Amino acid sequence: MELRHLRYFIAVAEERNFGRAAERLHMAQPPLSRAIRQLEAELGLALFERTTRRVNLTPAGAAYLDQAREVLEAVDTAGVRARRVAEGREGRLTVGCVGSATYSLLPLLARALRAELPKVEVGFRGEMLAPDQVSALHDGMLDLGLLRTIGGSAAGLRLTVLREDRLLVAVPQDHAFVTRARVVVDDLAGEDLIMHGSSTGSAMHRLVTRLCEEAGFAANVAHEVAETSTLLTFVAAGLGIAVVPEPTTLLGVPGVVHVPLAGVRSVPLVAATRDEDNPVMDRTLEILGRISGGPGPVPASTRPLRLGDH
Repeated sequence: MELRHLRYFIAVAEERNFGRAAERLHMAQPPLSRAIRQLEAELGLALFERTTRRVNLTPAGAAYLDQAREVLEAVDTAGVRARRVAEGREGRLTVGCVGSATYSLLPLLARALRAELPKVEVGFRGEMLAPDQVSALHDGMLDLGLLRTIGGSAAGLRLTVLREDRLLVAVPQDHAFVTRARVVVDDLAGEDLIMHGSSTGSAMHRLVTRLCEEAGFAANVAHEVAETSTLLTFVAAGLGIAVVPEPTTLLGVPGVVHVPLAGVRSVPLVAATRDEDNPVMDRTLEILGRISGGPGPVPASTRPLRLGDH
């Protein structure tokens, strides 16, 4: 049995006439009549009661019509869904984000995906450090990572630089730096610094530590935290200051003032995905490029992105 036999049967059942059904199917009547007889022979039962003027369904034919319609509808639905998946308009996507991307880019991405790819089921995991995201990408727990640098192996990953975020110094509202137009790295000497934990492989921890070392002093880490929101809360409480990417200003934590860090100081925001064919991911990266200001692919021949490579 072929699907065309079901289509022929449905046309005859709905038209109740072989001639009209043949016209509807854009075929001659004799081949249509033969196809219906072949279908009845294969089933071993009569689907129609034929008269000189009209064709009526038998009780078995009426029951078969319901099932035939369901089969063709399922086939058509499967085809539509397969095309949507192939075009990247349907599927599943799990996104991980570092803290600053959680507050800045993630809301924009969520709205854009809902508007442009409503058939894509999306899950988000915010406040994930880069090493955790890389591990989750390799393990298949994440499909897309928004992170600062690649911690660990970038083998098998496709990297896209989304933007460069300026570095600021977050200070309590009563701190001496509040009156300055900017601060330099040397000003951080002797200050109590609040950072993400060194044991977690935090990109920002490595960056701030390196900046201090290059300036000739060791960073005085007073507190280590797991989340960016906690870091800024500690700053507001007067427990220290912190070097942060500019998007963290969107948190709007009361009692925190952000002062620019002098010099060409920025940190990249990178999209990391598995290097595999994924139409949904291709569309998502296009969307990310629009809402973040334009991505740039990282050639496969380049070394993994790390702080200081820009």
